[in-house]
Amino acid sequence: MITVHRAGRPPVWLRRRLIDGIRFRVRTGVPWRDVPVEYGPWSRVYDLFRR
Repeated sequence: MITVHRAGRPPVWLRRRLIDGIRFRVRTGVPWRDVPVEYGPWSRVYDLFRR
């Protein structure tokens, strides 16, 4: 079995958590700045949403 290692720094916030943050915001309708910290920084969640 071959394991592939990616070069560079590993991501600090898992993409799944950020997506859950987007889902939380859409489901509840809260402002972006009120997204709980457990989903990551609100600005990072919003950046992923914009992409």
